[in-house]
Amino acid sequence: MAYPVFVMKLLCFALFASAFNMLLGYTGLLSFGHATFFGGAAYATAHAVKVWDFEPLTGILFGTLCAAGLGLAMGVVAIRRQGIYFAMTTLALAQMVYFLFLRAGFTNAEDGIQNVPRGRLLGLIDLSDPMAMYALVCGVFLVGMAVIWRIVHSPFGQVLRAIRENEPRAVSLGYRVNRYKLAAFVMSATLTGLAGATKALVFQIATLTDVDWHMSGEVILMTLLGGVGTMLGPVVGAGLIVAIQNVFATTGFPLSVILGIIFVLCIMLFRKGIIGTLHDQWRRYGRK
Repeated sequence: MAYPVFVMKLLCFALFASAFNMLLGYTGLLSFGHATFFGGAAYATAHAVKVWDFEPLTGILFGTLCAAGLGLAMGVVAIRRQGIYFAMTTLALAQMVYFLFLRAGFTNAEDGIQNVPRGRLLGLIDLSDPMAMYALVCGVFLVGMAVIWRIVHSPFGQVLRAIRENEPRAVSLGYRVNRYKLAAFVMSATLTGLAGATKALVFQIATLTDVDWHMSGEVILMTLLGGVGTMLGPVVGAGLIVAIQNVFATTGFPLSVILGIIFVLCIMLFRKGIIGTLHDQWRRYGRK
């Protein structure tokens, strides 16, 4: 059986990447600030559970709602821009939030919120048992993926695809594009927060690493490696990156070098990501 903590980390980051992919792959919006929602939810959940004695599931929901609020606040400002200007705006706003967490008293600056208790789920199930925590993370992942699947396959998701493909045409058809993009941004932030809140309980810590811009870059890499605009791609990309981090964590070899090499190879051999390229190959051979 796989090491439970490794699998739980993989599931949290797979949900994170899938939520990001909903914005990039299905709406065409590249955000450089998604770590804000991931880390913000982690901080909110860790503080609520440790200081306010929230029940674990309530703490996760609280962190998710905080991420939704951050998403709405950032989205209202960023969504007015397009292309690279949108990406740079999200990065600037994310850095502002990063320094806010750095200075805020409840975050403990570089030390973060440590020794977060997992508690008892609904007052009944002791989450200090790794298998119980494993079951909770699996449940959160499945619920999150089901929500993403439903969104992208709904009429709302079809409008998002239309905006991605040709925004001026969507405007000419009468759609209020900015409202749809804001809704997609907030939904993506909310699901990202769900992943971050769960991760805070898995590792029992929330730190500045969770809100740093490197985390935003990491989730972009996961999505691109797996395949943008596919349901399975971000999961595969997250699994690949987490596995590499786990293997090379104790070797002392620069992890960034390994990730860079893999990214270059993927761009050369899998231009649409691993799953995107395999899907194209399957369709090509299926026609023969």
